[in-house]
Amino acid sequence: MEPNLEIRRLLDVMPASGRMTTKIVSKPEQAQVIDAAFPLPWNQDRPIYINFDLWSRLPKPQRDLLLLQKVSWLTGVRWFKPNIYQGVVLLGLLAGLVESSQSDVVGVAVAGGLSAIAFWRIWRNNKSTESELNADAAAIKIAQRRGYSETEAAQHLLAAIEAVAKIQGNRGLEFTELIRCQNLRAIAGLSSVGIPEFFNAEER
Repeated sequence: MEPNLEIRRLLDVMPASGRMTTKIVSKPEQAQVIDAAFPLPWNQDRPIYINFDLWSRLPKPQRDLLLLQKVSWLTGVRWFKPNIYQGVVLLGLLAGLVESSQSDVVGVAVAGGLSAIAFWRIWRNNKSTESELNADAAAIKIAQRRGYSETEAAQHLLAAIEAVAKIQGNRGLEFTELIRCQNLRAIAGLSSVGIPEFFNAEER
């Protein structure tokens, strides 16, 4: 597989928002088929790393869905959307600046602690099982605009998750992957059992 040709093809598969915020990078030395680092707020680039030697072992529909899922996950991480935790981080930072200008060591420590707790909460929410399920759903919707039916897209993504585990030599699927696969089976009509409502509800 010629990486540059495949990258150009994948860019056409990606939604416009993904092309603006993410970048596909060839990384032949990595053990993962496809990988992306968790995007921190000060990092503008959101690269997606692909080992094209391993990538080429997957059928095109599976490659499409894997990429769309990764793009959806990356673009779904929003550090600065308005909510209580972003507000606490901002207030904590502002309070810390005010307290430090007044040489209030205790005030600085309290404000810094509040910011750290809120920052950790945002981090955890964006790395939760729910965020992966949301990315799966978003990938399936985008795939439907690329000619796949909902059932086909779910089947291809399900098959891709299982195939990647085998290609990488994993001992089995991780907990989050098992939950995702069960949800995808339900969407694809392969199982009448969905996932517990807990995973559909926003974690608090």
